[in-house]
Amino acid sequence: MVFALLAGVLIALTVGNPFGAHTSRVARTLLSLSVIGLGAGMDLRVVAVVGFHGLGYTALTIGAALGLGVVLARVLRVPRTVAILISVGTAICGGSAIAAVAPAIGAGDEDTSIALVTVFLLNAIALVVFPLVGHVVGLGQADFGLWSALAIHDTSSVVGAASHYGPQALAVAAAAKLARALWIIPVTIAASRLAPRGGPVAPAPRRPWFIAGFVVAAALATYVPSLTAIGQRVASLAHYTLGATLFLVGLGLTRPALKRLGARPLVMGVALWLALASATLAAIVGLR
Repeated sequence: MVFALLAGVLIALTVGNPFGAHTSRVARTLLSLSVIGLGAGMDLRVVAVVGFHGLGYTALTIGAALGLGVVLARVLRVPRTVAILISVGTAICGGSAIAAVAPAIGAGDEDTSIALVTVFLLNAIALVVFPLVGHVVGLGQADFGLWSALAIHDTSSVVGAASHYGPQALAVAAAAKLARALWIIPVTIAASRLAPRGGPVAPAPRRPWFIAGFVVAAALATYVPSLTAIGQRVASLAHYTLGATLFLVGLGLTRPALKRLGARPLVMGVALWLALASATLAAIVGLR
């Protein structure tokens, strides 16, 4: 995912993208289809059990992250669309949440690329830093798994960090992150209603009907046994199509957009992530 996005960005900033209108249209369609496909890999029963136990943590941290994102966006004067994408990416599940919310709020490729670059950079840092901090603080495997699920953006990075910590950490982290990912549904719907109504850069928001597809795909894979294996294959394919989508999204980033936004989105993303990671770690340590 990271290399696909960065490859697109590199091409866009060096040789340019003469087919910007076409790649933008294809990217928006693939984003929606990829989100639906990812739902086919979810077991709603496991997610429901883990989600019930961690409901308080999850709701509190998502609400706090989104609220703090609003404050930081105003203080740093980050454009609203970029701020929404960074906030939901930090609050829920990184690139997947951004992929779901972007078409619902009519985000342009430039804004989506900047949000994804910010989130993926912090994912790479988390893979190295989180296990080190966990050992220094003395977190048990279950506690580390929960902390990873609450504070690391993407599911792949959560799984990567937790797998280094131990098998119990991995089991807790994977299930808790899947439960957290279901919050994509209400947050995407809410974001589509609160989004700016289009503009000179971003297209008008679309109704997030693909979220219904996400739920239907997850339900079919969970409750129709003969479709479970197929669902896993579809989800695996969706990861590849999401990678292709991110390449196309990266092609939409332009030098004028980077100059216009500057370092403010990155500063916002780092501040929001550090606040969320610190608060959740303090809460978990305090309740041990």
